[in-house]
Amino acid sequence: MNRFQCREIDLLGNSLKYEVRHSADATDPRIDIDIHGVTVVIPEAEDVQPTKLLEENAAWVIETQRSYDSYREQAPDRNFEAGNYFPYLGEDRELVIESCRKNEITENSIRLRQCAVEQSSVKQALENFYRSHARNHLTDRVDQYANRMDVGYKTLELRNQRTRWGSCSTNGTISLNWRLIMAPPEIVDYLVVHELAHLTEQHHGREFWQLVGEYITDYKTKAEWLEENSARLIFSEDDL
Repeated sequence: MNRFQCREIDLLGNSLKYEVRHSADATDPRIDIDIHGVTVVIPEAEDVQPTKLLEENAAWVIETQRSYDSYREQAPDRNFEAGNYFPYLGEDRELVIESCRKNEITENSIRLRQCAVEQSSVKQALENFYRSHARNHLTDRVDQYANRMDVGYKTLELRNQRTRWGSCSTNGTISLNWRLIMAPPEIVDYLVVHELAHLTEQHHGREFWQLVGEYITDYKTKAEWLEENSARLIFSEDDL
C-alpha cells in the first residue's frame, strides 16, 4: 500500500514542494521528478529521511525541476478551431473542417470531415487524424530502417507518454509516441533508428551510438533538436 505526504523544503535557496511516498514495492529510496512535481519514494521497511536524500541531490533536483517548469511554460496554447494551425511532420498547416468523404492532408492544410467533428469534437477528431497518420508513417519508417539495419522487431505500439518518445522492449516491441507525427521527418527517422538500434545494443554505450551514426550521421543534432523543441510537440494540456 502506498502512502503520500506533502511537504516543503528549502534547497539551495529555492522553496521546493514535494511528496513522500512509502511504497511496499520499492527496493531502494529514490527521487522521482516529472512534469507534475517531485516525489521521494521510500521502501516501507526502511527508515530514510527524505530531507537528507533531497539535500544530497539538491543540485540535480533543482536543475531537473527547472527543466520541467520550462517545458510546461513552453507548451503551445492550442485553440482547437478551424482556421488555426497545427504541425504535421514539422510544417504548420491550417485546420479546415468541411463536408468531405475522408480526412486528408495537403501541402498547406489538415482537412477534417465535418461529420467526424460533429460526432465527437474538433480536438478528438484531430487527435484521431494524427494517430491514424502516425500509425501509417511510423510503420513505414520502422519497416524501412529495420530492413536497412537487418533487424527484426515483433510489433510497433503507439503510445502517448508525456516526456518519452520511444522505447524498445527485450521481446522486440518498438514503442513510439504518436505525437512524433508533428515533428520534422528527420527527427522521426532519428527516433526510429535509435529504438531499432536497441535490438542490437541494449545500452547507450559507444557501440550503440556508432550503430545509430551509421544511419543518422548527425544524430547529435537531432537529439539536441528534440531536447530543445519537445514542448512544440505537446498536443494538449492532457500531455502535461
